[in-house]
Amino acid sequence: MVSTNDLKNGMVLDLNGELWQVQWFQHHKPGKGNTVVRSKLKHVLSGKIIDKTFNSDTKVDTATIDRRDMQYLYLDGEDYVFMDNTTYDQVHISADVVGEARFYLLDNQSATVAMHEGIPLFIELPASVELEITYTEPGLQGDRSTGGTKPATLETGKEIQVPLFITTGEKIKVDTRDGSYISRVNG
Repeated sequence: MVSTNDLKNGMVLDLNGELWQVQWFQHHKPGKGNTVVRSKLKHVLSGKIIDKTFNSDTKVDTATIDRRDMQYLYLDGEDYVFMDNTTYDQVHISADVVGEARFYLLDNQSATVAMHEGIPLFIELPASVELEITYTEPGLQGDRSTGGTKPATLETGKEIQVPLFITTGEKIKVDTRDGSYISRVNG
């Protein structure tokens, strides 16, 4: 149990037997009445996001989430196979749980797997990853200025927008939260 005054981003709450992750919260003091806590909660299994308002200092149940550093090994049919870095146990995680993270996973990449009572809930990746461009249209001479973008396909199959000067075969840094281009990787 925790007070709504102690909410933190990323905390997982157990509301009526369902797990919700706090995405955002704000303490709000209206002109009249008691302070309330406004929040955006994301359903851990379905990904649905809701707005919920709690009275200040209300007690809510928190879920015990076990976050483990794991290494992505390979895709086995529909399941993604991860290895626990401490016990070397292999865990099969369904594509539904991996979700959008699959577009940023390469073999042997580290990720944090959040589990509740032995059941994988979601994958947390680093804020950015380095991926190679497998295909993009060539840029035209003179397209070196800021501004325009073009589609590019990454080695994981994800298509993102990149600046016009990026070419096939280059490595780029990609933001795993929204899939946006960050920078070129020099090397």
